[in-house]
Amino acid sequence: MHQNQFVPNEKILKNFADVLIKFALNSGNGVKKGEVVYVSINELAKPLLEHIQNSIIESGAHMILNYLPAEFERDRDMLKSFYNNASEEQLTFFPYEYIQARVNVVDHFVIILSPHDINYLSDVDQNKISKRARAWKPYLEMRNEKEYKGRLTWVLTQYPTQALANVVSMSLEEYWEQVIQACFLDDENSIKKHKEVMDNIRKIVNWLNSLNIRKLFIKGNDVELVIGLTEHHRFVGGSGRNIPSFEIFTSPDWRQTNGWIYFNQPLYRNGTVIKGIKLEFKEGIVINYSAEENLEALKSMLETDEGAKRIGEFSLTDKRFSRINKIMGNTLYDENYGGEYGNTHIALGQSYRDAIINQERFSNEEIKNLGFNDSAIHTDIISTSNREVIALLENGKEIVIYKDGEFLGLQ
Repeated sequence: MHQNQFVPNEKILKNFADVLIKFALNSGNGVKKGEVVYVSINELAKPLLEHIQNSIIESGAHMILNYLPAEFERDRDMLKSFYNNASEEQLTFFPYEYIQARVNVVDHFVIILSPHDINYLSDVDQNKISKRARAWKPYLEMRNEKEYKGRLTWVLTQYPTQALANVVSMSLEEYWEQVIQACFLDDENSIKKHKEVMDNIRKIVNWLNSLNIRKLFIKGNDVELVIGLTEHHRFVGGSGRNIPSFEIFTSPDWRQTNGWIYFNQPLYRNGTVIKGIKLEFKEGIVINYSAEENLEALKSMLETDEGAKRIGEFSLTDKRFSRINKIMGNTLYDENYGGEYGNTHIALGQSYRDAIINQERFSNEEIKNLGFNDSAIHTDIISTSNREVIALLENGKEIVIYKDGEFLGLQ
C-alpha cells in the first residue's frame, strides 16, 4: 500500500541523512567514531534508512536499528487494538531494566517520525493514551539524566508522508519541496548552511542571556501574557535536537505565568486536531481553557498529570532564519515557521533542564523549587500572529526584544 509514494532523489536523501548524523548529533558536531546511534524509523521512511546507515558507517559509529511497521512511530506506540483491549496492567507496563540497559548503551537517539494516518488514534480513548504516556515517563527521565550529564544527544525529524501532505492539501511532492527548502537539503553544502544558521541563533542566545531578564510581557491582538523567569534560567537554541530547528526558547518559572493566549494554529495530538485553543493562566496554572474544535481532547491532555496545566517552555522563531513559509500541519515544522511574523509557541508540561544555568549543580528537588515544571507530556502549541515581546530586566529596565517576527539583538 506504500509502493507509489513520491521519493526525492538520492542526493536529497543523502543530504537529509548527513544533516541528521554528521551535524545534528553531538550538538552540531556530528557523531564520533565508536559511538552508538539508536535509530527509530518506520517502513514509510525506508528510502532514508540506507543513507542513515551509510552516514553512520562513514562516521565510524555503530547503529542499533528499531525498524517499525507503518502504524508505529515510537517505542511506546501501539495499535488501536491494544488500547481497546489492554488491561490496566498491560496499559501501564514499562520494561524498566530493558529500557535502562538501552539508555546505558546508546550515545545518540535518532527518531524519524512518518505518520501513515494522522487520524489513526482519533477514536481511541485519549485518557488511555495519556495513561500510557505517564507509564513511560521513566524512559524520558533516564534519557534526560544521561543527556544532562553531557553523555547523550538526540535528534527528531519528520519524514514526509501522504498523510502529512493531505492535512494541508498538498501533494506529497509539494510537501517534500517545503521540507527540502526548510532543511536546506537542496544546498550544495547542507551542513555548512545549518552551521551558519546555528551561529546566528547562538549570537541571539548570547545576547538574551546577557540581559538578565526577569519577566517577559507578550503582547498582541490575541495575547496578553506575563511569563516569569528564574535568575537561573538561560535561553537555548541551535542545539541540533530538532531538524529543522530555528527556535530560541527557555523554560520559565511556571508559577509566574499570568494572563491569556490564543493560538491561531491547530494542535495535532494523538490523531486528533484541536483548533482555536485559548488558555488563561493564573499564578502558573491554566484556570480556563477553550477550543473551537475537539475540546474534549484538550481537556484530556490538560488532565494527564499535575504538570500538564503548567508551562514548560516559551519559544520564539526569527523569520530571518526559517525558509518555512507554509503551515505544514505538523508541530515540528510549524514551530519553526518563518512567514511574515515568525512564530510564538509555548509548551505545556515538562521543562527543559538545559534551560538552567549550570543545571548539574542542582538536585531534582531544587530544580522543582526553582519553578521548572515536571510532567509526562511536553506539548507545543503554536501561533503565527504578530507578537511584541518586552523584557523586564533585573535592573528594572524594560526593552523590546522581539517585534514583527524578528529578534532585535541581531543587527
